[in-house]
Amino acid sequence: MRILIDIGHPGHVHLFRNFAQKMQEKGHEFLFTCREKEFEIELLKAANFPFVSFGKKYNTTFGKILGLMKFDFLELVQGLKFKPDIFMSHGSPYAAHASALLRKPHISLEDSGNWEQMKLYLPFTSCVLTPDVLFEDLGNKQIRYQSYHELAYLHPNYFESQNNQQSILNLEENETYVIIRFVSWNASHDKGHNGFSEKEKERIIDYLADRYRIFITSEGYLPEKYQQYKIKIAPEDIHQVLAGAELFIGEGATMAAESGVLGTPSIYVNSIRRSYNEDQEKYGLVFNFQDEKGVLEKIKEIEAIPNRKKIFADRRKNLLDDKIDITAFMVWFVENYPNSKSQIKEDPQLQLEYK
Repeated sequence: MRILIDIGHPGHVHLFRNFAQKMQEKGHEFLFTCREKEFEIELLKAANFPFVSFGKKYNTTFGKILGLMKFDFLELVQGLKFKPDIFMSHGSPYAAHASALLRKPHISLEDSGNWEQMKLYLPFTSCVLTPDVLFEDLGNKQIRYQSYHELAYLHPNYFESQNNQQSILNLEENETYVIIRFVSWNASHDKGHNGFSEKEKERIIDYLADRYRIFITSEGYLPEKYQQYKIKIAPEDIHQVLAGAELFIGEGATMAAESGVLGTPSIYVNSIRRSYNEDQEKYGLVFNFQDEKGVLEKIKEIEAIPNRKKIFADRRKNLLDDKIDITAFMVWFVENYPNSKSQIKEDPQLQLEYK
């Protein structure tokens, strides 16, 4: 089987990495396509996947319209050359449109529920795999599974902390640290939304700097006064770093969820609600804030928890006991497609074989 996967975000490389490696071991062939946004190319190279880059993404409204036409065409060209049996993506309109023109199925994964994006790809998509907690009802094409995207690469079957954070971050012995994440607010779904004000960023950083080493990962421009905190590591090391952090605070939903499934106390600050983050709050792993009010107080509250590492490790175990290995489920689903689609529709409990 030949599978073309379109990547729209660094997290999508992580999402498909173990799936693609397992499928390659079974003799299936892959091609990845991407745009340059953050660390997609570095991650694809680190995983040794064949890929084609379509160049830089566009941030303006006009640029996004131009990009839709340009990247649709480039995806179609790669489809004609590679001749895939199946297209896959995390909600890529380019993969969906090319698959429709080439009369091939497009299997999408979706956990964000961004309707401005879904309107572009859903009509051309064969089926959509989503976490069971997703707020949105996507109709007959939707197949819900009992997991999160983050467990495709951070499930214990695929990830183990190497306790090498000291060497990765050049820490002093027994030095503790926190990770802070700021987003660029350039994505189409970010319009009209917000996270931290500049004043509150400064207040929280000043508080934390007295207690921990601070490392900031920023999607966009980072002001000069925060450059001293900018994290400088290989992109593929970020999950080892998140696993060892005392705390994660950020505007990025994916990194907040990653921290949560690793058992790191996580504070998500963004007016965009994410179902998977809210589900993790039920386990006491992620704390969701629609704005910055109360964030500093929550930081202090978490700090005051005795035996914090053990308590959050126990909370993580409770979560893992409830979720399936989504990578193993995807391997079964794609290898047996399209029969798997009707099978899982008829008996959703089949997925529990992959716990």
